[in-house]
Amino acid sequence: MDARGTQLLLPDGMSGSAAADRLAALVPVVTERAYSIDRTFWESFDGRLQRAGLALAEAGGRLVLIDAATHAEQAGAEHPRAARRLLLEDLPAGALRDRLAPILELRALTPVARVRSRLLPINVLDDLGKIVVRLRGEQSAALAAGAEKIALRPRLHVVGVRGYDVDFDRVLALLTRELGLQHAPRPVLDDAVEVLGRPVGGTSSKLRIALDRAERADRAAVTILRRLLDVIEANTPGALTDVDSEFLHDLRVAVRRSRALQRELRGVFAPEPLRVFRDGFRELQVLTGPTRDLDVQLLEFGELAAGLGDGAAADVAPLRRLLEQRLVAERRKMVAGLRSERTRALIRNWADYLDALAGAPEADRPDAARPIADVAAERIGAVYRRMVKIGRAIDDGSPHEALHDLRKKGKELRYLLEFFSSLYPPEVVKPMVSTLKGLQDVLGRFQDREVQADLLRAVGDEVAAMEGGSAALMAMGVLVERLAEQQQQARAEFAESFAQFAAKPQRRIVARTFG
Repeated sequence: MDARGTQLLLPDGMSGSAAADRLAALVPVVTERAYSIDRTFWESFDGRLQRAGLALAEAGGRLVLIDAATHAEQAGAEHPRAARRLLLEDLPAGALRDRLAPILELRALTPVARVRSRLLPINVLDDLGKIVVRLRGEQSAALAAGAEKIALRPRLHVVGVRGYDVDFDRVLALLTRELGLQHAPRPVLDDAVEVLGRPVGGTSSKLRIALDRAERADRAAVTILRRLLDVIEANTPGALTDVDSEFLHDLRVAVRRSRALQRELRGVFAPEPLRVFRDGFRELQVLTGPTRDLDVQLLEFGELAAGLGDGAAADVAPLRRLLEQRLVAERRKMVAGLRSERTRALIRNWADYLDALAGAPEADRPDAARPIADVAAERIGAVYRRMVKIGRAIDDGSPHEALHDLRKKGKELRYLLEFFSSLYPPEVVKPMVSTLKGLQDVLGRFQDREVQADLLRAVGDEVAAMEGGSAALMAMGVLVERLAEQQQQARAEFAESFAQFAAKPQRRIVARTFG
């Protein structure tokens, strides 16, 4: 079991040594020599380490993963290089990378705060002179641009020693009751991030929207679309500079969600401006598509090649080089497009349009003033019934496009359920999302394998002309066959997953809840 720990705030004007002196009148303490430390803290854009109760600090060329409350070291490694971002693959193999892998996944770490601290270790002793509680006074400052120091609230770290829980509770009680210290609401890193003007806990791309059932549909649409626009704008800088692949992914998801709401709630918009914005967002989706597709191809390349065996996996190296070259070219086009005045004007005009929507004339916006619960229920019910109709018509002889169309409709239904989940009972929404997700997983694998196989066929001539191209072509032929097998397996699973989604009890619930 990990040692217990907490942090207490020191009153203004009280130093760690003054706290030690006051505590010494109550229990035996030994103060060690104070020392200074300069740390740079790293975090993902969406604050994954903070949510896990951890922090990653770099000092003296070493990275240390610590418990945010106790500062107990969890794992460490040498800093691999002077860099402004770190992916898992940049870290040396070992405990630190293993500990971070399930937390970060594809996200990069970047520096979020530099903190300079003066630390005073204070040991609390028992009657036999054994250390039973470790204290550490901390006086810190966040270092802003230009080396400006911003003082942070002084604090006292209280860390227990295993086997001495009673002493920990006793000392903590003395500090809070006798000395009047209060529990720190958050770690020093969060204070530093805040005073440096950055979002504490990172920037999330999740919606987290609560709506009122009686709210006007146009106002509810603006609330959702404004949040999606925030996500687009927040992720654009990271997508432009390629910090990690998740920036572009989250940007594209927000664009797709915006397009889905534009389409499904079109009755709250005037037709002509909506047409212009729908065209603009479709162009934005197309602009970012090739780069994202190549990102995914390269992210999955290792797993795909591993199935070929050691020798054959090396044979496809020319294919990887070609994909990397294409990614560079497509990213250059995407960056130019995202930075263009056309794209900036789209985002700017869309924001202005949303700001004015609720006060716009309603003559050509028939759903604008209707309660959002009514409009949302109609759309959810209609899309679900449409999916059931499309799915029932699919048999072994149906073209691939039929499954692709069903997948597209499934995305729209998933987005609608996400947008409006706060309006309906969770016992209705959650099972519906669960069966929909199962169906989407099958349809997604079916389409992804087709896209991957089509790409391999399309680049065959280019790979053949490269050094080692002949061996690569043979390996690619094996890959195409395996992708076709996996696609067929997904199609074989379709009937069962669709049956769960379209089962009679589910249809009854949808009819009862959404009309």
